[in-house]
Amino acid sequence: MVIMGGPMSANDDLTFIQREVALIAEAVKSEIPLLGVCLGAQLIAKALGAKVYRNTVREIGWAPVTFTEAARRDPLFAGLSALETVFHWHGDTFDLPRNAELLASSAACRNQAFRVANRVYGLQFHLEVKPVMIEQWCAEDAKCGDACEVTEPIDPYQHRSRTESLARLVFGRWCSLVKENVAACPR
Repeated sequence: MVIMGGPMSANDDLTFIQREVALIAEAVKSEIPLLGVCLGAQLIAKALGAKVYRNTVREIGWAPVTFTEAARRDPLFAGLSALETVFHWHGDTFDLPRNAELLASSAACRNQAFRVANRVYGLQFHLEVKPVMIEQWCAEDAKCGDACEVTEPIDPYQHRSRTESLARLVFGRWCSLVKENVAACPR
């Protein structure tokens, strides 16, 4: 199961958010592999009992994340550079869920990636982005008047090649992990 992002908060009192948190909790209990990106990571953290809250700053644009020693041994992140520049667009953060292992941090947001057991991953940053997506997000944000989140121009192509390579590697490894989990399930 893959849970993606969105402009809402994991704390919004919306029926679909509550249902999604319950569905995630059930998936974890059923040992279904999960991957959450941005809001998806926040929803996983919440479903696992961790607190989700406003970060001290909005982290928007290209910024480095530092991968931990645990990430160097992790099935998704092994072999990556200790420091990678990735795309961010979030205002919330979360505490690590109980039994989670921290995999990446940034200067603006400590909990950037985590793993629980060998099948639940949360990524605060966006490896899935393409330049056209970033352009669209920026154009939508520009229409928000006083509520605009972007404070500096963002070059959507700046780290395109490396982001595509990271996405293929990390998401490809995720697919392999899911395949292994499916193969291990009794029929």
